[in-house]
Amino acid sequence: MASISIPVPWRARAKSGLLGWLATVDHKKIGLMYMVMAFSFFIGSGILGLLIRVQLAAPNQTFLDPQTYNQVFTMHGTGMIFLFTIPMVVGGFGNYFLPLMIGARDVAFPRLNAFSFWITLGGGLVMAMAFVLGARSDASWIAYVPYSNKQYSPTLGMDIWLIGLILTGVGSTLGAVNFLVTVYTMRAPGMTTWRIPMFVWAMVTTAAMVLLATPVLTAALLMLVADRNFSTQFFTANNARLWQHMFWFYSHPAVYIMILPVMGIVSEILPVFSRKPLFGAKAVVISTILIGILGFTTWVHHMFVSGVDPVIERFFMFTTMVIAVPTGVKVFNWLATMWGGSIDLKTPMLMAIGFLAMFVIGGLSGVIQALVPVNQYVHNSYWVVAHFHYVLFGGAVFGIFAGLYYWVPKMLGRMFDERLGKLHFVLMFIGFNLTFFPMHILGLMGMPRRIATYMAGRGWETGNLIATIGAFIIALSLLVFFVNVIKLRHAPKAGNDPWEGNTLEWTIPSPPPEYNFRHIPVVESDRPAYDERMRALPH
Repeated sequence: MASISIPVPWRARAKSGLLGWLATVDHKKIGLMYMVMAFSFFIGSGILGLLIRVQLAAPNQTFLDPQTYNQVFTMHGTGMIFLFTIPMVVGGFGNYFLPLMIGARDVAFPRLNAFSFWITLGGGLVMAMAFVLGARSDASWIAYVPYSNKQYSPTLGMDIWLIGLILTGVGSTLGAVNFLVTVYTMRAPGMTTWRIPMFVWAMVTTAAMVLLATPVLTAALLMLVADRNFSTQFFTANNARLWQHMFWFYSHPAVYIMILPVMGIVSEILPVFSRKPLFGAKAVVISTILIGILGFTTWVHHMFVSGVDPVIERFFMFTTMVIAVPTGVKVFNWLATMWGGSIDLKTPMLMAIGFLAMFVIGGLSGVIQALVPVNQYVHNSYWVVAHFHYVLFGGAVFGIFAGLYYWVPKMLGRMFDERLGKLHFVLMFIGFNLTFFPMHILGLMGMPRRIATYMAGRGWETGNLIATIGAFIIALSLLVFFVNVIKLRHAPKAGNDPWEGNTLEWTIPSPPPEYNFRHIPVVESDRPAYDERMRALPH
């Protein structure tokens, strides 16, 4: 790999200690802060999820009263989606690795990047502190009108929740602008369109979706705040579907905002641990872009029981099924990459395979409920809960852990304990399926979602008990992961390229220096790290 000798830009001496982190504009430190923030909210939201499962473990439970249950439910969904998954995959992995993978020394707007983090953290803390201090929102994370109107949710908590969500949306939008400008203007020489890494392609598509979708949700949130506090009439009881349209226009693309970066992570991991190039790389890129485009054509499938015109229902049923096509292209390309490869079942690979298996199950159940008659039967049942957890936990969370086990050696320069990593995977895989697979059956048996308790004698007891046991097994698996993190301090050093990776971040020291690249690399193929290793071999 050739390089261009461009002087490292002068910077004031980096501040050390806590102030060095609080005042940093280094994309890597900001990425790590996003990850720590997101995992903090993950722990809190996970604890709330365990409270939900304890409440539903048996019929007629009084562990949580109905109002407290609704508040716990609201903050569990809010935390997992808006404060964990999106900040983790977009803010965390995106900030840390996008500049490294394109051969840049930082993002295009470092100060804007820092501002994006702090406003996102501020929004999360606003929502969390409102819950902790008792000013709680209980209208669920979807905040449907009229339940979120002043008449039904008169507490200050609803307004605080809305303001916090607006702040996180502003942070996401600014971050998306930064990513798009960075990739467009700061790629290393020679990094042409088809040499851009898969993760970067996923982040570019995700940033474009954030830029198009998030302002719509922000506008809806501002209008709802106005309705609640200034007597406007944007979302009256007679026009409640307008909120649903604006909310789901963002929130269904948000599924792909959460999952596309994870697909990019998996597209980087599978070739490395299969010892083969990614099969059909151009098809994977095109399918990524198509998912981003088609993601804006499916939101009404959340509203099939809302009184939508049947012609519109049929259109969105069709588009919801069509979006499975580019997703299927990715799945078959990933399988073809592994087929015939020299597969190394290290923890990152196991997590990536777990993602693939669980995401396929979630995708198939999504295609099934895209059918209007089926949707009208399973809508608001536990079938839907099972479906979106297979997509978002089985997909996003398995993919996030795949990325952590793959890239933490680069970020921290230390190797995870492989035995603990595999134990984490096994426990999480078992616990996840015990928790969410029975919910398919519970939904088909008629159990509605969002209920605080249920009567005995309906046949729901066994499935709910199994789901609760599975949830605590997931919690145990996360304890194993945190033990593994603690052991990193005395773990073996990783070296520059422990996995023999393909992309530019593996060509520099671990952890990377502040300036990333002393000499800007010149890219000559879509696997520059592989090229460098080949040149180092004796001829």
